[in-house]
Amino acid sequence: MTEWSEATDVYAEAADRLLEAARSGKPCPPVRDMLPAGNAEAVGYAVQEVNTRRALEQGRRPVGRKIGLTSQAVRRQLGVDSPDYGMLFADMAYLDGLTVPVGRFLQPRVEAEIALVLGRDLKGGPFTVADVIRAVDFALPAIEIVDSRIAGWDITLVDTVADNASSGAFVLGNTPAGLRGLDLRLAGMTMSRRGQEVSTGAGAACMGHPLNAAVWLADALGRTDFPLSAGDVVLTGALGPVVDVEPGDAFEVHIDGLGSVRTVFS
Repeated sequence: MTEWSEATDVYAEAADRLLEAARSGKPCPPVRDMLPAGNAEAVGYAVQEVNTRRALEQGRRPVGRKIGLTSQAVRRQLGVDSPDYGMLFADMAYLDGLTVPVGRFLQPRVEAEIALVLGRDLKGGPFTVADVIRAVDFALPAIEIVDSRIAGWDITLVDTVADNASSGAFVLGNTPAGLRGLDLRLAGMTMSRRGQEVSTGAGAACMGHPLNAAVWLADALGRTDFPLSAGDVVLTGALGPVVDVEPGDAFEVHIDGLGSVRTVFS
């Protein structure tokens, strides 16, 4: 993890900009021009860590991680060759079928995902897919509400990583499914808005298999201060195109073998 001093660190200044956008409800300019040139990924995570540690100091409870940029097309667009990740906190979770306050977000969009819930720690590494399968307790259908504190979603890799991987909130389904006999790669997904289909896909859209994304995340975090732990939720990445949200929208996601999950925006 990166060492930083809030008194002088440019990373803290970038984190301040993102935090103020979230607090005020007014999107901010990109942070990339505030930050040192070089390793965009490392710089972005240094900013992300500032606000992660602030959140922990305020008593927010971490409950897992989200994986972003699992789509090869999106990675090509941003000029990167790997996914990214952000922290999930308990106050980001909403219940299946109940109302989500749209005013909490600045520029919300929704994605259909497969969530994995861990029953064992994944510390150390590197890990094999067998290690991850043994660690997974069950899978759930999920809706991730992505959001950007940066105006107009004008983001590069460093911007989205710094902004907690453009995370917003998430909704989990209520019927857990074990992995035995379940082929997540072939699991088809449909997402509807007010009864009209708006996104389709399958598990293969997520790095070829959602478990591939989970292995990547376990390796990325295994030797950090925040490795994956028993009980963590892992949002493995979008199964189909992202969809913009308007007040009053109702979305339902169905994933073969996992059932459905629904959310309604106030």
